[in-house]
Amino acid sequence: MKRLNSEYVERVNLLVNNSPYFSLLSMKILDVGIGYSHLEIDINQKHLQPFGLVHGGVFASIIDAAAFWSVYYDVEDQNAGVTTVDIKLNYLAPAVSGKLVAKGRQIKLGKTLGYAEAEVTNEDGKILAHGTSTVMIQPGRGLTDDPPLPQKFIP
Repeated sequence: MKRLNSEYVERVNLLVNNSPYFSLLSMKILDVGIGYSHLEIDINQKHLQPFGLVHGGVFASIIDAAAFWSVYYDVEDQNAGVTTVDIKLNYLAPAVSGKLVAKGRQIKLGKTLGYAEAEVTNEDGKILAHGTSTVMIQPGRGLTDDPPLPQKFIP
């Protein structure tokens, strides 16, 4: 059974949470592991479309990220990257304030493709959106950091 190196997870989460796109959306990874993820966005004015509701692209982004990170930590090859191939989502209720809470769950991981789902709720647990995503494993396109990242898995 694989065991994640907590130092690797901490370093990757720091890298991701401070990346330009996550910063733009104020999106944060709160918890991840093999087969699951938990992300949140504190909704503010920048997330709203002209009618005062959270823009659909914000929902799409957090679903994409939650599905992605639920697969990423299960990929054996530390030097492999992952990229989204497709995403399908359903908007189930609007949001105007509070938090978007996304929980991702890996459904299947093969050698080249992974499949996951994500559910977005508000902080009270009301379901706002649900989606699925297929991701592709890309050998040789893994994360780089300086200093180099520690090993992904504990032997």
